[in-house]
Amino acid sequence: MISEQSVQAIHEAARIEEVVADFVQLKRTGSNMKGLCPFHGEKTPSFVVSPARNTFKCFGCDKGGSAVTFIMEHEHKTYPEALRYLAAKYNIEIEETGDTEQNRVERQLRESLQILNALAATYYANQLLSTDRPKSVGLSYFRERGFTDDTIRTFGLGYAPPGGKEFQTEALQQGYDQSYLERLGLISTKGFDFFRDRVIFPIHHQSGKVVAFAGRILNTHTKAPKYINSPETEIYQKSKVLYGLFQARTAIRKLDQAILVEGYTDVISMHQAGIQHVVATSGTALGESQIALIKRLTPNVLLLFDGDKAGIGAALRGVDLFLANDMNVRVVSLPEGEDPDSFVKSRGREETLQWFETQAQDFIFFKAGLLSDASQGDPIKRAAMINDILGSVARIPDPVKRALYIKECSTLLDVDEPTLVDVTNKLVAGMIREARKVYEREQAESNAPIPYASHRP
Repeated sequence: MISEQSVQAIHEAARIEEVVADFVQLKRTGSNMKGLCPFHGEKTPSFVVSPARNTFKCFGCDKGGSAVTFIMEHEHKTYPEALRYLAAKYNIEIEETGDTEQNRVERQLRESLQILNALAATYYANQLLSTDRPKSVGLSYFRERGFTDDTIRTFGLGYAPPGGKEFQTEALQQGYDQSYLERLGLISTKGFDFFRDRVIFPIHHQSGKVVAFAGRILNTHTKAPKYINSPETEIYQKSKVLYGLFQARTAIRKLDQAILVEGYTDVISMHQAGIQHVVATSGTALGESQIALIKRLTPNVLLLFDGDKAGIGAALRGVDLFLANDMNVRVVSLPEGEDPDSFVKSRGREETLQWFETQAQDFIFFKAGLLSDASQGDPIKRAAMINDILGSVARIPDPVKRALYIKECSTLLDVDEPTLVDVTNKLVAGMIREARKVYEREQAESNAPIPYASHRP
């Protein structure tokens, strides 16, 4: 258990406005601060933070309390977990009393892995900037991409030398456990350094800690994969991380929008150009946990993808997931042959932002434009296209917003509104039935009673 002295120190150090501001965009109103409540959907701010009292209160859903309470509610943590979260944020060393051996071992393992990753990040960064070969190989790659020294430092970019066991030897000499190196994927199954002769992109948790690495190969004449990544560990689950979120979250809160791209260099180039509210999925399929990370900061998303078929397909898949989470989605397609990295380098900040402003489309217009081209003159394909669009509309949980989109679809698709309402309602009913089946199956598997009367899928 955490000692009373440590609990008191955490409560005294944690400033409610600082803790909440990590997740909610706040605006000062007199002695208090206000924002949109992160616990229930609302259009008018009813969430109030009082720095003087060091508390928060939502006058819409009635949630309130201290910084610890906020972390418990928002991050779905237990009381001890919330205390540890805040202790880490404010660099408070925790005293333990009566801690179980299992909890102590698990906590020490996570801390050890984080410390070892920090060592690796420092090692790769030093290799990039402090030795002759990296300066001529690794650093030249980043220079060719146009990255400045400030950008390299901001993202912690580095280089893994081509030798077999250089990093492993250094880590072992400093007393680190080889099993931890293996666990983090810093050593290959054959006992060599996993990352060799590759430029390194550290992957940060939203708190700023390095949880994993991606390595890009420099030798284009080999059959090795272009990118290799750290495995999933106790501190890294790729479906719960967005590349660049740590560097972007302040800008996302300030601008009340997140731009979602695909790759590491897309994020870095746009950030360097002054467009800093950008994050990337980094080659993974967009998931619910990643969407939740964005929603904590803003409900507004701009999907920015390459103009090829693969990029457009990724954008369409992302649209439905964001809609189901009651977020506002706009989509921008780049010219064919362009990606965010090349586009911002050739156009610059102002022209790129102007392109976003003039080319961004609401998801309906974007999707309808794509599907209309493929269904021109074919009634069967056109009917399938309309059902596809309504399938996206049906995912919107807000019935008012859904009704407005149906009205827009009626004009856009030249189909009478009652017909679209009927089709959409059937699709919504089907989703509810499917959600109920999943819920009932999960309850049956856990041998728990099914609360039919109170269940809301």
